[in-house]
Amino acid sequence: MNTVKLDGQAITPSKVVCIGRNYVAHIEELNNDMPTEPVIFIKANSAITDKLVFNTKDAVHYEGELSFLIRSNRIYAVGFGLDLTKRDVQANIKAKGLPWERAKSFDKSAVFSQFITFTGSVDALNIELSINGSVVQKASVSLMLTKPKAIIDEVIQFVSFEDNDILMTGTPKGVGAIELGDVFNAKVFDKNKLLIEKEWTVSV
Repeated sequence: MNTVKLDGQAITPSKVVCIGRNYVAHIEELNNDMPTEPVIFIKANSAITDKLVFNTKDAVHYEGELSFLIRSNRIYAVGFGLDLTKRDVQANIKAKGLPWERAKSFDKSAVFSQFITFTGSVDALNIELSINGSVVQKASVSLMLTKPKAIIDEVIQFVSFEDNDILMTGTPKGVGAIELGDVFNAKVFDKNKLLIEKEWTVSV
């Protein structure tokens, strides 16, 4: 089973619960319909990694996301995640009305920084993602259509969070293709205070 680091210690999430279409600007940039309820999908434990690996077969897009560890249906730690998406595969699947797993839940498609215990206000959190020194994504909880607590309340109506499962809360605008050698720099802030910084270089 794949693990993530929490305050330096390895823990094992059973799954990753992901939210799609949670920022208006991202919905518009992909020309998607506005959801009337949270769009929820799940990545398997085998998707979890701390490495950003180039896919030589399919074009893969990055989607930076504020991510949380869940315990007893509550947020107890925060991190940064990359929801990797095979965009062309997803487009074909969506056109046929089929599930997203082939485009979203492939191995090494959920890339995470370290997580740290967090007891502050979730509403004050914001993220920033840079590639090769240029900021490509930047957003705060205030811009989410469905806020983290409401997401949890919605999810547990039909599937349980096991302790240490991960919640990815959706991506802001600015997604794009991953290129070999790209340097990704991800940050999580509590207001203006830097909580987490993680750098990846895309490799094979």
